[in-house]
Amino acid sequence: MKNRKKQPNKQLEKFSNIFTQLGLVLILFIVYITLEHQTEQKKAIFSNESTKDNMVYVEPNTEILFTKEAKPKPKPTPQKTVFVVDEPIKKGDDKVIETIIDVSEKTPDLIDIDKVNIVEGLDDEPIVEDVDFVNVQFAPIFKGCENLSKKENKICFDRKMKQFVQRNFDIELANEIGLRSGKHKIRTQFIIDDKGEIIDIKIATKYKALKKEAKRIIKKLPKFKPGQQNNRAVKVKYYMPISFSIE
Repeated sequence: MKNRKKQPNKQLEKFSNIFTQLGLVLILFIVYITLEHQTEQKKAIFSNESTKDNMVYVEPNTEILFTKEAKPKPKPTPQKTVFVVDEPIKKGDDKVIETIIDVSEKTPDLIDIDKVNIVEGLDDEPIVEDVDFVNVQFAPIFKGCENLSKKENKICFDRKMKQFVQRNFDIELANEIGLRSGKHKIRTQFIIDDKGEIIDIKIATKYKALKKEAKRIIKKLPKFKPGQQNNRAVKVKYYMPISFSIE
């Protein structure tokens, strides 16, 4: 009888262990299913947002504009200025001298000598006017041209004048004022008075800057030994065209 009462308890204990194990398995299964469901939902949401953000709609035949990166412009090559002082007008040259600003040559009125009253006792010294450089008997002497013949002195004077202008002329001025390529000329004229000083400077050019530069150079010329005519110091007119080419 005792053995029969103990057997139902053993069976109940056995079934209790089985039910406990089944319960644990069921709980683990439910937890697993729940986690899987949430993970799939999160993946789906992320995938949708990513697709939406990366979606690009391209309209057919849409013009695409490209912005070209601005490159620094190369520095312009400075223009080359070739500087030349023209040859002075030589005696016997029939070429027409181009007009200089404020220079006017008038034909003197003819005087009837018979109607002129001669007053005795006055000095008979002739009035000597300005003499052209090409016609003066003894040209002014540039410093460094002393003790030369008349012909050699004029040649030396012209050479020294050219060298002085070439050394002192600001060739960069042509680029600063934007002169075009080609040949340009500045016409200058001045007088070396009977004391060897520069006076009555006249300059012809359409550029104010070039006019100012030419005047500056002429004023820098050294004092000359004055020219002579008939053993008297005279005013000598000198014409000097300045030419330069921009290449």
